[in-house]
Amino acid sequence: MTAKLDYTWRLREIMAEQGMFTTAALQPLLAERGVTLSTSQVYRLVTEKPERLSLKVLMALIDIFGCPMDDLIKPTAAAKTTRSKRTADGTEAGIGTFRPKRARITGPEK
Repeated sequence: MTAKLDYTWRLREIMAEQGMFTTAALQPLLAERGVTLSTSQVYRLVTEKPERLSLKVLMALIDIFGCPMDDLIKPTAAAKTTRSKRTADGTEAGIGTFRPKRARITGPEK
């Protein structure tokens, strides 16, 4: 079975290392490189892990900060999710010696 991969988005850390502490400072630097993003898009790019990222934006960020791509994106192993089985009332199913009783079906009474 293949391992599930995830990544860590480090843009905020890279910005802080270079003394850039506001997302508004990034917007004109992106615009100089032909990337036009709204204020809210730049904010989300910095504060959240992007699901999709255009290569143009990635190349602009690499150029702005003068860092390799693997400084911005660190691959990590995905955390394994565990799901517990629960009954309709929210309690865990099958705990200890508590087991459901088998139903007994009988014929119609005469």
